[in-house]
Amino acid sequence: MPDFSVFDLVPITQGSTPEIALNHALDLAQKSEAWGYKRYWVAEHHNIPGIASSATSVLIGYIAGGTQTIRVGAGGVMLPNHAPLVIAEQFGTLETLYPGRIDLGLGRAPGADHSTMRALRREPMSSDHFPQDVLELQQLLGPANPGYPVKAVPGTGTNVPIWILGSSLFGAQLAAQLGLPYSFAAHFAPKLLLEALAVYRAHFEPSDKLKKPQAMACVNVVAAETDGEARKLFTSTQQSVTNIFRGKRSQLPRPIDDIETYWTPPEKAHTQEWLARSFVGSAKTVKKGLEDFIEETKVEEVMVNSAIYDHPARLRSYEILSGVVKELGASSPKILKETK
Repeated sequence: MPDFSVFDLVPITQGSTPEIALNHALDLAQKSEAWGYKRYWVAEHHNIPGIASSATSVLIGYIAGGTQTIRVGAGGVMLPNHAPLVIAEQFGTLETLYPGRIDLGLGRAPGADHSTMRALRREPMSSDHFPQDVLELQQLLGPANPGYPVKAVPGTGTNVPIWILGSSLFGAQLAAQLGLPYSFAAHFAPKLLLEALAVYRAHFEPSDKLKKPQAMACVNVVAAETDGEARKLFTSTQQSVTNIFRGKRSQLPRPIDDIETYWTPPEKAHTQEWLARSFVGSAKTVKKGLEDFIEETKVEEVMVNSAIYDHPARLRSYEILSGVVKELGASSPKILKETK
């Protein structure tokens, strides 16, 4: 049975503030630790009014400082936005402060629109250098090399675990080539999930970091006492995705009684395609969906995104899921262990 972890976009809800969203993130992380989740990841986004995780490394330090044992990391840092040395120093510092608890997931998307890319001083073709930047970052976080002229201080020798993130085949191929763990963003781009996992496993080359493939998939889960309650909570996510197709990003909206009154048939089709890997309902319903997903994908880890407007309802969703995970583990004939 795979490990389960938490993915938090740190949503700013309608009528709320970034301060409240950040405080809610710490509260969720602390409770996720108590409920037995393995990791707590946040992601780099910029210029999006409903997401408060733009200063990703700063937020990771805040979460790690308020927890004790759960791994905390980036899912991910958009490496083309940064010099590898800066990321090595940031995550080397985090690993020095919170040893054995920091993860560094790397993506090559901008995490922003074109105007924001310019504000970040990012070159349009900077993502073309992503493989070289990953190698440079590995060098900076690895053992000291007398022949390498630059050292990350802190950073060198910390060996912060690096994950390659993706929603296409490119990341799967790169992770396989470098012998690194791979995480697929099925929570918003599920179309290539199975093909990417197959490519990663078929072409994986063992490394000093990883001897066999280690695949994670991120999905959406909204759990509640009843299927109907969960479906209503999920309308916040459905509205948000519909708004993206309308060219309007906003704070996470309140749930509504009837989503059919909100979207047009084409918007519904696009949104349902985006959210195809979502498990919404009571504990029984979510358990059945996740059982089928685990059997289909054979992933070593499932990361869960739950964008729910009401904070107590969001906490309850992860709590219900933690119970589902225990039941899945009790019924699983084979426990999958993380590759060391």
